[in-house]
Amino acid sequence: MYVRLARLEPHSYLWEHRDYAELRDTGRHRLHIPLVTNPSAVLVTAGARVHMAAGALWRLTPSQAHGVCNTTGPDRLHLIADVYADDAYQTLAARPHLRDGDATDLPEMTEAERDGLLEKAVQLAELGFTGAAEQTLLRAFYTYALPEGGAYDLIAELHMARGRDGDAHRWREAKAHLLARP
Repeated sequence: MYVRLARLEPHSYLWEHRDYAELRDTGRHRLHIPLVTNPSAVLVTAGARVHMAAGALWRLTPSQAHGVCNTTGPDRLHLIADVYADDAYQTLAARPHLRDGDATDLPEMTEAERDGLLEKAVQLAELGFTGAAEQTLLRAFYTYALPEGGAYDLIAELHMARGRDGDAHRWREAKAHLLARP
């Protein structure tokens, strides 16, 4: 379908989202070939953190919720091809494998960790750093195995606790839009 180069700079995040939700039932896949990467450049999906090693071919189903980050750098550069699931693709996809260490399950967030994270976010917001508070909660997606949209729910909870119903509503709408859910 098409091919592009994607660069993710250090200290960058693509928050949890879903691509091609309207094509969920169409055989369409995303192939990544990491050209330049580093251990802090990871994909998170289904409660697992995956570092895509350079030079390998990685297959993703972009209609599943996922996010990527590059926490320390250097730049992450991937060649990305979106392809239809034709016979050639089926042959390639019939031999999938992960090497040891490619994927790591993220831990479940405990109630104490959740409360501590929300407390930190509330403190930041009360000091006038609302954006930093939201970023703190969004980053939980890369640390914990949250339910789908869980980071957005935490942000809505932050705003509800502070009596900011409009902001909570905005984040619920963002969750619905980014995850293609009503």
